[in-house]
Amino acid sequence: MPARLITRAMKTIRFLALLLASLFVMTGLSAQDREVPYWATIRATELNLRVGPSADYRIEWVYHRPGLPVKVIRVMEGWRLIEDPDGTRGWVVSRLLSPDRGAIVVGNGLAEIRDEPSSSGNLKWRVEPGASGSLGACEEGWCRIAIGEYRGYIEQDRLWGPGEP
Repeated sequence: MPARLITRAMKTIRFLALLLASLFVMTGLSAQDREVPYWATIRATELNLRVGPSADYRIEWVYHRPGLPVKVIRVMEGWRLIEDPDGTRGWVVSRLLSPDRGAIVVGNGLAEIRDEPSSSGNLKWRVEPGASGSLGACEEGWCRIAIGEYRGYIEQDRLWGPGEP
C-alpha cells in the first residue's frame, strides 16, 4: 500500500510540475503576443540596435541608457522593432526591454516639475530636455514622473512617452 501512495504522489507532483511549466510558457507567449504599437523602456545597460531581427544583422547603434522609453512597432519572435525618441528605428532583443513605462523630457528650455498637477503648484525642480524617468499616471495635461530621486508633476506636452503609442 505505501508503494502505491508514493506512486500516486509522484504522478501528482509530475502533473503539478507540468501544469506550472505550461503556465510559464503561456505567460511568455502572451507577452510575445502583445498588440503593437506599445511603450516599453530599455532594461539593459547596453542594447544593440540592429538593422534586422537577428544577431546576424549589423549593429546600427548601441544604447547605454537603461530606462529610456521606446515605442515597440513590430514583433518578430524574440525581436522587437523599436522607435526611439529621436525617431530612429531598428531591431532589438525583446528580453532587454522592460514593460515599465518611461518618458523623456523634450522641447526647448528647462521643464518644470511641480508638487501638484497644475501650473499653480509649487515649483520643485527644473530639468533639461533629455532627462528620462519613470512615468506615472497622466491626467488633464499633467503626468506624474520620477527622475532619479526627483518626483512630481510635469506638463504632458514636455514629454515623449505618455499617451497612445
